[in-house]
Amino acid sequence: MSFEFITKLPTPEEIRSQYPISKTIRDIKSKRDKEIRDILTGADHRFLAIIGPCSADNEEAVIDYVSRLAPVQEKIIDKVLIIPRIYTNKPRTTGEGYKGMIHQPDPEKKPDMLAGLVAIRKMHIHAIEASGLTCADEMLYPENYRYLSDLLSYVAVGARSVEDQQHRLTASGMDVPAGMKNPTSGDLSVMLNSVVASQNGHSFIYRGWEVKTTGNDLAHTILRGAVNKHGESTPNYHYEDLRLLYEKYMQKDLKNPAAIIDTNHSNSNKRYEQQIRIAKEVLHSRAVDIDIRHLVKGLMIESYIVPGAQKIGHDHVYGKSITDPCLGWEDSERLLYTIAESC
Repeated sequence: MSFEFITKLPTPEEIRSQYPISKTIRDIKSKRDKEIRDILTGADHRFLAIIGPCSADNEEAVIDYVSRLAPVQEKIIDKVLIIPRIYTNKPRTTGEGYKGMIHQPDPEKKPDMLAGLVAIRKMHIHAIEASGLTCADEMLYPENYRYLSDLLSYVAVGARSVEDQQHRLTASGMDVPAGMKNPTSGDLSVMLNSVVASQNGHSFIYRGWEVKTTGNDLAHTILRGAVNKHGESTPNYHYEDLRLLYEKYMQKDLKNPAAIIDTNHSNSNKRYEQQIRIAKEVLHSRAVDIDIRHLVKGLMIESYIVPGAQKIGHDHVYGKSITDPCLGWEDSERLLYTIAESC
């Protein structure tokens, strides 16, 4: 057979019953979900900072990082709402390499999906308990969303997934924002069509069930840069790019037009230190154009405790990314204060 069936995994309901959440966590999530909704709909004029490691590879370091965000959030709460990135699924361009904690709870050991499902749920629970902040994750596998759906306040659909029908349909059944990235080609129409699909209701097959969704009015766009036919990064965070996105939004009948700007990936050509400059340029564009100010609701920033990136190995540096390079904590903290001052 082409498939080797290794382990039958528990259903989301079984995992959630084994690792339930407290009333305190439910109340925190309910409050923050409303705040995030109000920002995306324009009822709240604060700005979103979706910030954290490229991939969550180690619970101790991730909880340490998220705990550092909590006192910063208290200081800038009137201007900026922080959503920590705890990305437990890692898309890989060629399918090779570390695919996230859901695959490998320990990056230096063999994949173990059952242990991974438990590890990511426990980590998200611990992050909320430690910081009072509900988090964002990326939806690499649509079928796995419900393992964390009672914990997440934001979900991103990546550049390689945004054209996939199942991702779009699953996003249409979420009750939290779904950020749809532009594809690696940079085609804005693909991204916007994904938002259209996600904002409408659908009937489809999901986890062996016939399901029906009502649509997600908080589905929106994320600009992350593109790659041209020569394999070169092409940014799309400049003023002209934001104007173009605004005009394309106006041509479509979409609820709650909103965009998040990813300061890393092809926008920075993975030069992580450039995220500071890019963030400042986006904030300037918002300051000089009222349409862009209304459209751009936040920034997505890759950040960890130690700047840069490292290979998986025995000389592992605590709090340093094992996937894309990230800003270090000191620069990230300063950047969050700069964002607050500019909003």
